[in-house]
Amino acid sequence: NKYDLVQLNPDTVRNRMFAGCIMVVTEPKPWGCQGYVQSLGENGEPGGRAYYRANFEEIEVVGSAEWTSE
Repeated sequence: NKYDLVQLNPDTVRNRMFAGCIMVVTEPKPWGCQGYVQSLGENGEPGGRAYYRANFEEIEVVGSAEWTSE
C-alpha cells in the first residue's frame, strides 16, 4: 500500500547500496513497489530521496509511515 514501510532484504536486493534500508512505498505495483529511501541531510537541512523499484522478492513490509517528505 502507499506509505507502507518495507525493508529491503540484504540477501535478495538487486542494488546492494540499498541492502537493509527502510523504503517508503510511493507506488504499489503488480510486481512489487516503487518508493524511496530518505537520505541524511547536512548543515541542518533535510536530505534528498534515493528512489528504487523493488520486486516482491526484495521486500518485507515492516509498518506504515506516519509522516513522509512528500
